[in-house]
Amino acid sequence: MFSGALRAGFRLTYWEKQMKKLFSVLLVLTIVSMAGWLAYKRITVSAKKRPDRSAVAVAVEIQPIRKGVIRDIGIFTGSLFPKSQFVVAPKVAGWLQKLLVNVGDTVRQNQVIAVLDDEEFTQQVEQARAELQVAKANAENCTSDLDLAQREYERAKALREKQIASASELDESEAEFNACQTRLKVSLAQVAQKEAQLAAANLQLSYTRVKAFWENGDETRVVGERFVDEGALLQVNQPIVSILENKPLTAVVYVVERDYPKIKVAQQSIVTTDAYPDRAFTGSVIRIAPLLKESSRQARVEIEIPNSDQLLKPGMFIRARIEFASHDNATLIPLAALVRRNEQQGVFIADKDTLKARFVPVTAGIINGELAEVLEPEISGLAITLGNHLLEDGSAITLGSREAGFLPEKQRSKKTPQKADNKSEAGSAGTKLGDSQ
Repeated sequence: MFSGALRAGFRLTYWEKQMKKLFSVLLVLTIVSMAGWLAYKRITVSAKKRPDRSAVAVAVEIQPIRKGVIRDIGIFTGSLFPKSQFVVAPKVAGWLQKLLVNVGDTVRQNQVIAVLDDEEFTQQVEQARAELQVAKANAENCTSDLDLAQREYERAKALREKQIASASELDESEAEFNACQTRLKVSLAQVAQKEAQLAAANLQLSYTRVKAFWENGDETRVVGERFVDEGALLQVNQPIVSILENKPLTAVVYVVERDYPKIKVAQQSIVTTDAYPDRAFTGSVIRIAPLLKESSRQARVEIEIPNSDQLLKPGMFIRARIEFASHDNATLIPLAALVRRNEQQGVFIADKDTLKARFVPVTAGIINGELAEVLEPEISGLAITLGNHLLEDGSAITLGSREAGFLPEKQRSKKTPQKADNKSEAGSAGTKLGDSQ
């Protein structure tokens, strides 16, 4: 009996604990529900008490919509490069005896700019000339032998016809004649070989006089850099100086993907540089890269500048101004007047009679600086440029002292009744906005 009573008491204690937990959970849920309901009531009441935005006058600034000229202009930065640039290097190795030009010197086409030590090459020419003389003498000797062998062959042939000479004598003279012909051909080939060797030696000798050579372009160019000094031991193709063509120059700029379709060959460009802040140079687009670099999403554009006075130099930083389009008698609004409402781009126009804001969806055209072109519809009046982010279609507006000058005289003279010691909040804000400009 005692054990049965103990088990009954244990069950009672377990159920009491479970009931207490359930009661605690229900109590917490009730409190949370009450708190949520009270919060909802407060939000609903505050929303009902909140004044309608369209009923509160918003202090704004306005500017007149006008007609004028607007241009779509792109400004790009880049550097100047010579139209052509190459280095002058020797074709043979040797000591540099003389360097005849220096940085900034003018160079003419095929002008000698350096002289190498030519003693070794002169000896090679003399040796080739002597070998040629030996070959020629050998050829003359072979010619004489051939004449003698030919006469002997003809005599033996005639005697054989008269049955005086034997057949073996005729065969012997014919073999000698053929051998002399072969030796003459070999000697003449050796002469041609020695002549080629002499020509090659002379060519090598001429390479000791290093020239600046080019075919097309201006007859005169300028030395850009010097890489060696007199007395240096030069290797084949080691640069001596660089030659630049500075008339004309090429300005290289990079355009982004947005402006790439606007660039056309032969477009005019105005180029300025910090070196001559008061001057502008005219150029034209000559090349447009057919691809945009994947790393930068930019395309290379080359602008040719005549540079007839040679004021501009390669390596200068430049700004290129390219006019893409120009529209006359365009409808212009301040860029600040453009806003978006309900996924539409438009402008708020101030109604002068009712002091209300009217939202007009527009299609924008060229945007240049602080001005924007309106393509459609045709609009006029006063565009709201400040405070328009607080407006909806039909919102009331108030103007500052300066903006009131755009209103009719009747409305300017109209005074809004206000208490002397308690100005309306909107009117005070409007005055501040107007005075701050």
